[in-house]
Amino acid sequence: MAYEVPALPYDYSALEPFIDAETMKLHHDKHHQAYVTNLNAAIEKHPALGSKTADELIADLAAIPEDIRGAVRNNGGGHSNHSMFWTIMGPHGAPGVGGDPTGPLGEQITKDFGGFEAFKKTFNETTAKQFGSGWGWLVWQGGKLAIVTTPNQDSPLSQGLHPILGNDVWEHAYYLKYQNRRPEYLAAWWNVVNWAEVSKRFELAKK
Repeated sequence: MAYEVPALPYDYSALEPFIDAETMKLHHDKHHQAYVTNLNAAIEKHPALGSKTADELIADLAAIPEDIRGAVRNNGGGHSNHSMFWTIMGPHGAPGVGGDPTGPLGEQITKDFGGFEAFKKTFNETTAKQFGSGWGWLVWQGGKLAIVTTPNQDSPLSQGLHPILGNDVWEHAYYLKYQNRRPEYLAAWWNVVNWAEVSKRFELAKK
């Protein structure tokens, strides 16, 4: 099968003023599309792999033939990471979007980090320090939540971790609006986090 960029579940402008429409157009239509195009080109060399999802490919990179492993790691990771990224955001003020997480996820965050504000502070500080391009993640690991970062388009899936939430800190994700002010972007991003979707990922990770 050929991999495809999933449609956004909202309009390009739906995340304004926190993420601008032009950034969303470029990020989704150009950057994500490039990862998908390159992933499809790599998989054409080993068609049997085409039955696997991008998540399955990057969860077991050792099983990927060496001649395309780097391309799958970078572009399969880019496809997987972004496919998740679009779903865990939504219009500010929509049900389950912005504010504090509630229910079991909110309780687990309080248990593991001492409260949402403490978690958010640690996540922002840790992710802001990611050198160059990469991602900040909230993952499920060994029965608890943890914050990790990855360079480039590497995924926690490749480390046997379950990503619950991730924020893209490649410059293409924020530079048109925030320029070099990564911490400002990180702070604003919480306004569009879709906690309803993140909670679904949390429940799946625990199984």
